[in-house]
Amino acid sequence: MDFNVRIFRILLENFIKSDYTLLPFEQFLGNHRHNTIFLRHDIDRLPENAVLLAEHEKELGIRGTYFFRQRFFGNHSEIISRVYSLGHEIGYHYEDLASAVRMLKAKNKREGSSGLYNFKEKDRFEKDLAALAIESFAENLENLRRVAPVKTICMHGSPMSKWDSRLLWKYYDYHDFGITGEPYFDIDFEKVLYLTDTGRRWDGEQVSVRDKTMVAGCSAQGENPYKDWKIKPINFRNDLSIPLSVNPCPSSSKYKFHSTSDIIKAAEEGRLPDKIMITFHPQRWTDKRLPWLKEFIWQNVKNMGK
Repeated sequence: MDFNVRIFRILLENFIKSDYTLLPFEQFLGNHRHNTIFLRHDIDRLPENAVLLAEHEKELGIRGTYFFRQRFFGNHSEIISRVYSLGHEIGYHYEDLASAVRMLKAKNKREGSSGLYNFKEKDRFEKDLAALAIESFAENLENLRRVAPVKTICMHGSPMSKWDSRLLWKYYDYHDFGITGEPYFDIDFEKVLYLTDTGRRWDGEQVSVRDKTMVAGCSAQGENPYKDWKIKPINFRNDLSIPLSVNPCPSSSKYKFHSTSDIIKAAEEGRLPDKIMITFHPQRWTDKRLPWLKEFIWQNVKNMGK
């Protein structure tokens, strides 16, 4: 059985045996040492699972970053505090722009009219939505910082929304909020392999709505889509003439893994690259049979929907 805590720990142990240093995001940024892994956790559901993974990592002497959604700041603040007390970095898993769209739609429905916002004219109202969302972002970030220090952020995909919350950084600069990095903007995915359990598999690109890296100048044609953004993905910051390619073409064919055991074997055989970002969604990782089966069924239903 894949996606249980036992194999999670075996994977981390094999990274360590292969002389990788596993780091939280802020330490990974600008780190020039060989064999480093950014250990990332996106807390989308079941935050209590995060504590279990954090405890195993503590026992192994490694630290990672845990990105929490706003929905967990209140009733689950003790979980965030516990993860932080184990030595891990806390980050904000923001979805403010997608949430702002939902709020405006609900307001328009209550008022029985289209109101100020005509959602068919997306470009026209994009800036207004971003202005509403940045207020939410600032408030949520402040609330999370009451629980633990926060220096990094990461977009939550909100797959049911047509809006991407990363659009905030077309109009605003997250550095103005004391943020040092956002993975989709500050990691060079031409040099860093991205492994993610999105879709409850390690080769789930086809069932990923937004969890895609942005690399310049591989196969796409056209104008740089980020030329007017306040914050640009790292590959687009110096050369504004290069086009967008979704997913890193340098590594897309060389590193393909389906199961966790595939990654473990590659680590044992020395077939992994120098730098990696690996993303875990803790709700997927459990040794309890019924929750494991529930997640297995639910994720397959979601994959078909995507």
